[in-house]
Amino acid sequence: MEEKLAALTNSADALFLMLGAVMIFAMHAGFAFLEVGSVRKKNQVNALVKILSDWGVSTIMYFVIGFPIAYGINFWMNAGDLANLINGQVIQGARGFDLLHCFFLTTFAACIPAIISGGIAERAKFWPQVIAGGIFAGFAYPLFESVIWGQNSFFQEWISSVGGQPFHDFAGSVVVHSIGGWIALPAVIVLGQRIGRWVNGKSKDIPISNIPFLALGSWILAIGWFGFNVMSAQDFEGVSGLVAVNSLMAMVGGIIFGLIFSKNDPGFVHNGALAGLIAICAGSDIVHPFFAFVIGGIGALIFIFGFKFETEKLKIDDVLGVWPLHGVTGTWGGLAAGIFGQKMLGGVGGVSFVSQLIGSLSAVAWALLVGTIVYVIIQKTVGFRLSDEQEIKGADLSIHKIGAYPEDDLGSY
Repeated sequence: MEEKLAALTNSADALFLMLGAVMIFAMHAGFAFLEVGSVRKKNQVNALVKILSDWGVSTIMYFVIGFPIAYGINFWMNAGDLANLINGQVIQGARGFDLLHCFFLTTFAACIPAIISGGIAERAKFWPQVIAGGIFAGFAYPLFESVIWGQNSFFQEWISSVGGQPFHDFAGSVVVHSIGGWIALPAVIVLGQRIGRWVNGKSKDIPISNIPFLALGSWILAIGWFGFNVMSAQDFEGVSGLVAVNSLMAMVGGIIFGLIFSKNDPGFVHNGALAGLIAICAGSDIVHPFFAFVIGGIGALIFIFGFKFETEKLKIDDVLGVWPLHGVTGTWGGLAAGIFGQKMLGGVGGVSFVSQLIGSLSAVAWALLVGTIVYVIIQKTVGFRLSDEQEIKGADLSIHKIGAYPEDDLGSY
């Protein structure tokens, strides 16, 4: 009987991870369509191919290098043992738990290049960014993951000694989104502004191509996000209705605040939903739903006013606003868990603001360091930016030799 119960538990956990992995994998279609809708028609194909190519390279890099770095488990063994691998041990009836665990966490790692893609859209060379994405998914991200979620506990132990509690990031506001957004910042700065974005020092808006595609991307991401957050429990027993409802309330907070403070701008409303979801990831298991709404709403405000500050004051040409959306809002999510997770505010407790501050700022520092090193090296060696002629022509025809609407390129018959 005990063996049957253990086998049933392993099967349930394996299925749980697989469903979560598939839901988050689907989110990458959301990344793609969000970018497709936010760029001009001449760069839509490039957006689609970049996201899919980044996924392919990230999967190989994380499977072979990143997952072993983060968790000390590798897959250099025969398939029979792999099918029964759990927590690095071969146990009959494990249902390939570690393989599915890797698949699940690959979807997180692949978010890093997908996030960056939106910031550098319309003027970046194809292969240098794909290679950079592989470096981040295979090395830079797993190293930070290993000290927060993985096998290297020394950093969490130090944070606990200073702040009284370990750094809490249930579903990756900081480990995933903040890291991705802050890596993107040096990429965007090194790459420079798009041609025509500023004329004689004055800001000139470049119109986006397709609001329905942008909205579709937001919807796909929002739906998949419940796999991102709820399935971060990583086993069937850990399923939490609190995480699901907090994710919902934070998303709604982002929508409502985005609607009001952007004066009904569709781009800010749809991205406001994403800002709310990014902000709640860290504390989704410990805050009250009412405050999840507030956390998500503040996340939307950070994106709306952060994007305007970034583009109009700092003159940083971050096409999809990934630095304020993922970077700054992800940092806010880490801090918010330390504020609203306290019992005095209706939270579960067991969290320290000091620890959250240390963990959140360490992610910023790490992301800026690795992002700057990688992108400066790319710029100094193979180059990072398309030529002016290629940029004006568009990445679709310059890189992929086909546009999103081939009949239009050939002319009507």
